[in-house]
Amino acid sequence: MLALKPPLQSLASFAQQRSSNMPRKINAEAAAGFGTRLATLRKAAGITQTAFAAEIGISQRMMAYYEGPSAHPPANLLPRMAQALGVSVDALLGNETAKRRSKATDTRLQRRLQQIEKLDAGERRQVLQVLDAFIERGQLKRRAQGKAA
Repeated sequence: MLALKPPLQSLASFAQQRSSNMPRKINAEAAAGFGTRLATLRKAAGITQTAFAAEIGISQRMMAYYEGPSAHPPANLLPRMAQALGVSVDALLGNETAKRRSKATDTRLQRRLQQIEKLDAGERRQVLQVLDAFIERGQLKRRAQGKAA
C-alpha cells in the first residue's frame, strides 16, 4: 500500500514561516544617509576625496559616487574606510555614534611619515633635521610667550 503524504501547507503560511527565518533588513534610515555620513566623517578627518580614495585603493570618481545619495560601497571596502577615518565600521554604517578612536592619528601625517620612511638614509636625515628645527622653534616661541605673559 502507498502511504499518502499530508497536504502541503498553504502558500501564505509557508511564506510567513519563511520570512520569519530571514535576516532583518538594514536600518533603512541608517542606509539612506550613508553617503552623507561618509562625506562628513572624511571631512572631519581632514582628508580630501582624492587622498582618501588613494588610501583605500579606489578612484576619486568612485569615492564621489559612494558619497552620493544612493550608492553604497562593497562590504570589503568598509573596514579599510573605517580604519582610514579612525572610526568603527558600525559608526560608518550609522549603527553607533561616530566617535573618533583615541588611538587614531592624523592619517595625512601618517601617510607623510610612511613616505619619509621610504626615502634613502641621507634624505631621511635631512627631513628629520628640518623637523627638529621646526619643533625647536615652536618650543622657543611657547617659552617666550610664557615669559611675556
